[in-house]
Amino acid sequence: MATDTFTIRSIQAFCYRYPLSTPVVTSFGRMLDRPAVFVRVEDTDGNAGWGEAWCNFPSTGAEHRARLINEVLAPAAAGRSLGDPAEVFDQLTVATAVLALQSGELGPFAQAIAGIDIALWDIWARRAKLPLWKALGGVDGRIRVYASGINPVGSLPQAEAALKRGHRALKLKVGFDPATDRANLAALAKLVSTGKLAVDANQAWSVERALELAPGFAEFNLAWLEEPIRADRPWQEWQALAKAVSVPIAAGENIASRAGFAEALSEDVLKVVQPDIAKWGGLSLTGKLAGDILSAGKTFCPHYLGGGIGLLASAHLLAAAGGTGWLEVDSNENPLRDEFCGPVREVSDGMVTLTDAPGLGFEPDLASIERYRTA
Repeated sequence: MATDTFTIRSIQAFCYRYPLSTPVVTSFGRMLDRPAVFVRVEDTDGNAGWGEAWCNFPSTGAEHRARLINEVLAPAAAGRSLGDPAEVFDQLTVATAVLALQSGELGPFAQAIAGIDIALWDIWARRAKLPLWKALGGVDGRIRVYASGINPVGSLPQAEAALKRGHRALKLKVGFDPATDRANLAALAKLVSTGKLAVDANQAWSVERALELAPGFAEFNLAWLEEPIRADRPWQEWQALAKAVSVPIAAGENIASRAGFAEALSEDVLKVVQPDIAKWGGLSLTGKLAGDILSAGKTFCPHYLGGGIGLLASAHLLAAAGGTGWLEVDSNENPLRDEFCGPVREVSDGMVTLTDAPGLGFEPDLASIERYRTA
């Protein structure tokens, strides 16, 4: 869809941390607070768009990404004119490629650029006076969602609370003591129907350990097993796992290149593919990638575990792409998510309905979270 050309006036990142009463636990670490880096882009006509950059790890990473945006990328992008947000995505990626290599920070630069990119797509759709999901080609604003981030301790009450909020599908974190994992799985499998319980090992196992443990999950009729081994393990290990295990294999949040996704889509190894728009690619790359995933006969399920703006943008992308995938909605406490995800907060019978308001359809009130601001 063509829109008129506009010019970037300013870009600003805002960094926040919400302290947790109960840590979020994964197989590789614990989160003691919930960070968020929100990005505001304004054009010379006074329109503002919002984005978000992935910033969960390391523990000091959020402030660093905010500074990358404010001190490096914002000055480089201000004054640029564009008709398609992908133009600026490409320009910033090329302009900072050597700097990212020199500093060994390909990830932080990619995440910071993704946050800007999402905000530019918000402006682009607002200027077209269309909701982002419709501007990107979607025909239905309703999407399926699932409750994610269910911890190994207290998993049953956390899952039951998610169901009371309207969820019908769940994802449990595994990769801990096998007996604990199986006990939690058995308890949660009683709460949802077949194919609506998934597990995420967060890269916890070697391929040998995965081949030992994963077959035992088949009895739970799982929707998928996510990242059972490290994302950077040789593709032959992923192939061996897919051949030996009947549970569908999922991955994608830690694939960070066009070549990596091309390989993932070329074979019948991953059944579920989960790019994260705030971690790599923004909407400029993942918008196209979503179509490639569906064309390859796989399920597109956007990964997301951050604040509300990125979650809302992920919802718009899923609605635009169509298909039968689910949007990941973290079930752990986080007002930086709940107060900024608009209609995604309103889950009904496992579904969310996006509005027809222009762009992301939501205007964040940063004053309401000023007490959590760190940069």
